[in-house]
Amino acid sequence: MPSVLISGASRGIGRATTLRLARAGWTVYATVRQTADGEDLVAEAAGDVHPLPLDVTDDAGIATLADALPERLDAIVNNAGIVVSGPLETLSADDLRAQFEVNVVGAVALTNAVLPRLRAARGRIVFVSSLSGIVSTPMTGAYNASKFAIEAIADAWRLELRPWGVKVILVEPAMTDTDLWRNAPETLESEAAAMSAEHRDLYGGHLAGMRRTIPKIQKLAKPVDTVTATIERALTATRPKARYPVGVDVKVQAALSGVTPARVMDAVNGKLTGTPAAKR
Repeated sequence: MPSVLISGASRGIGRATTLRLARAGWTVYATVRQTADGEDLVAEAAGDVHPLPLDVTDDAGIATLADALPERLDAIVNNAGIVVSGPLETLSADDLRAQFEVNVVGAVALTNAVLPRLRAARGRIVFVSSLSGIVSTPMTGAYNASKFAIEAIADAWRLELRPWGVKVILVEPAMTDTDLWRNAPETLESEAAAMSAEHRDLYGGHLAGMRRTIPKIQKLAKPVDTVTATIERALTATRPKARYPVGVDVKVQAALSGVTPARVMDAVNGKLTGTPAAKR
């Protein structure tokens, strides 16, 4: 049976991918933040799942993986991630560091830890990126930056690892029906409450726009199975593509972003997110 390491398997895309691949006959090593999350995975999985309690920002924890993983590893799915949102002006340096430590540094560190195994197996590295790594939007700049970084890292690694036959693949979903978007209204209010009074006043229009936008996005969110099916395809295709946009809408937006003038894109994204226009 092929083996795969999946990060961020406690919930959302990571959890659903773990269950899907286990059912398909993979031996899955799934990183979780809490032991209880791992126990729930094993109870639900119809297959071979090995939960590994791990914080991807913990170098010491990553170092212990050598004893927990098999000598042969066929793939890694870098899924673990967080969203640090809000106007960039309101974010602290620690906020930005946390965004990149989990989404970027953690993904690279985890992959480096298992790269000898992947090289021996001529395996695959999958990064769960996002449309947010192609098109940047207001109020999510830090998250966008982390996903843009993952896109760049995957492009570099794809060439660096080519001599050993290791394939590096990006999966690019848009809005997905997971806890991230289900809890988005509460998250927005929590972020607004954490702002200074001055920033709440300055960005009141932005916050109001997001309050109107989030329910619309929730209705458009794709089922998580559309993403997990794409990840499985990226892992099993005989000749995998470098990028797998999830859905026609992602393909269209990605294509348009490359040829549309910035002024037009700004107007469209501003309207879609309810961001106030320039004062006259």
